[in-house]
Amino acid sequence: MTTLSVSSGQCLRVFPRRTALTPTDDMAVVGDPRLERPYVDEVHVSCTFTWDIAEAKRLAGAYAQYYPVVKLGGPAFGTPVNGFKPGMYVKEGVTFTSRGCNNHCPFCLVREREGKLREYEDFAEGYEVNDNNLLQCSQPHIDKVLAILRKQRKAARLSGGLEAARVTDTFAESLRGMRVGEVFLAADHDGALQPLQKAVNKLSFLGSDKLRCYVLIGFNGEPIEQAKARLLRVWEIGTLPFAQLYQPPTDKRITYSQEWRDLQRTWSRPAATKALMKVLR
Repeated sequence: MTTLSVSSGQCLRVFPRRTALTPTDDMAVVGDPRLERPYVDEVHVSCTFTWDIAEAKRLAGAYAQYYPVVKLGGPAFGTPVNGFKPGMYVKEGVTFTSRGCNNHCPFCLVREREGKLREYEDFAEGYEVNDNNLLQCSQPHIDKVLAILRKQRKAARLSGGLEAARVTDTFAESLRGMRVGEVFLAADHDGALQPLQKAVNKLSFLGSDKLRCYVLIGFNGEPIEQAKARLLRVWEIGTLPFAQLYQPPTDKRITYSQEWRDLQRTWSRPAATKALMKVLR
């Protein structure tokens, strides 16, 4: 085995799976220890999803064979959120300007894990804002976030999921003169469809390809036909759905049927969604 030398003070970050937000630098690793292992002071195994807890624990044990300090944490373990260091546990360019949420959605753990909404007075600049509920922030804070997004070299992405009922004419107009890559809304239950329609009406100048919508399906025993109808309605309203199968806040995953998995796959990939709609038309 070979140990590579790097500067003291660095830590190796380890992840059970790769996602769209996983860092891509040399000190970010997905999976087991490599043959060529860097010399670092600490290893941090970061776990986002509760169903990856068993794998995260296994990885912590695997790295403990080679490193004296291995720390295990992340959202799945309820690790307290104290600030945000860009590029550490999410890729460069992604930032959080606030944490927490004041809502009490029964399918969401943000309030339980992060508490009530709190704004960061100083936050890292980036082109992708991943706040849980940006529009619950004060207007001066939102204005500050938008001003920073306007300065970025890449088009802005609001990927945390905007609360549709809080999309105002003023906020919509503030986006009109910006370079926008994607804006994510949410419609996790039937009652969210009417606010979604109003928000899309305000943001329609962005076009349906830039307007995305998280759609939670399968929660609380939802019948698959009801989920299909909601996904179709989200499309008809003028957004590209991003279907997400509900999983409980435990390490025991729900095993969905192939029909459910196919539904999620089709309605989370824009090309597949568009192909289906051509057939339906």
